[in-house]
Amino acid sequence: MKIVIAPDSFKESLSAMEVAAVIEAAFKRHLPHAEYLTVPVADGGEGTVQSMVDATHGNIIERQVTGPLGDPVNAHYGILGRTADAPPTAVIEMAAASGLHHVIPAKRNPLITTTYGTGELINDALSRGIRHIILGLGGSATNDGGAGMAQALGVKLLDNSGAELPPGGGALAQLSRIELSQVQPLLAECTFEVACDVDNPLCGTRGASAVFGPQKGATPEMVTLLDNALGHYADVLVSSGFTELRHQAGAGAAGGMGLGVMAFLGGKLRPGIDIVMEAVKLDEKLAGASLVITGEGRIDGQTIFGKTPMGVLRLAKARQIPVIGIAGCLGDGAEKVLEHGMSAIFDIIPAATALEHALQHARTNLHQTASNIAAIWCLGLQHPKTPA
Repeated sequence: MKIVIAPDSFKESLSAMEVAAVIEAAFKRHLPHAEYLTVPVADGGEGTVQSMVDATHGNIIERQVTGPLGDPVNAHYGILGRTADAPPTAVIEMAAASGLHHVIPAKRNPLITTTYGTGELINDALSRGIRHIILGLGGSATNDGGAGMAQALGVKLLDNSGAELPPGGGALAQLSRIELSQVQPLLAECTFEVACDVDNPLCGTRGASAVFGPQKGATPEMVTLLDNALGHYADVLVSSGFTELRHQAGAGAAGGMGLGVMAFLGGKLRPGIDIVMEAVKLDEKLAGASLVITGEGRIDGQTIFGKTPMGVLRLAKARQIPVIGIAGCLGDGAEKVLEHGMSAIFDIIPAATALEHALQHARTNLHQTASNIAAIWCLGLQHPKTPA
């Protein structure tokens, strides 16, 4: 019997690799002779770098870069383990350098925050021979349309006087021309896959500023300024010979970073879970499996919209393999994953408890729940279902 364990992380308590290891240990108590294959996965959001590095036996690279407010911050990215048929690949979460967690609430101001540090991480990866980069969008403190990232990679964004624009989304209103003569030459050799799970355009009521700006500290007045600045930015890009991209699905992701990566990096925006599953070759690893176990910190009605358990379920269903989901907790609408074909879902919290206590005891609770599931699975093997 082959059992594939492919969970996401349980945020703030266990990494995806730790979740997989706990489930495997629990199942081995009841099925010690089964073949186990653990494949940490993620959906392109927080924890993606660690999951993919763990799944491919890669390395984490630590670097000090420019944070959202221009101060140095400690960030990291991953270099995936090599396979014979894959180019050297790095996976970068823009939040590592340009994330909201780097800015205390009192200082959040998307008029001045920058994605420059994300560009520095890309530069570092290129300097190490990387020619395939997976870039995860989301969690940013920025609304600069990827302008800071572009500047870190040698793009010159100039005002009417020929001076370089200062950092931040507000400064884009002063953009006059774009110069590409000093762009990092290695970019031409690199392919960018961009994990993006929103379809917002750049501007308007569903745009970057209106939808995501307030959580980054934007007041209603700032939202208007930022939206106008991004519109002007898009105008200058088009007049400079770039393709019109502002209406593209995902252009408004991460404060307009979606537009920036498409324009300056030629990035292709795709659902994060699809990129991750391909990179870790999950479909190949499912071949011959009798059971798949997946999960994440919370399974609820939003899980069906591109979250890790649904991506795993999609691949397993194609191979007619049953899937069991394990979550830190089950929220409203969790039953929707059952309607999509998951065999069963379980939460690991044994009783009403404070969040802090639940996070601290996640390992123990997960082990106990997985052990119980394994016991039930063994019982089913002894008494297989008969057709109705």
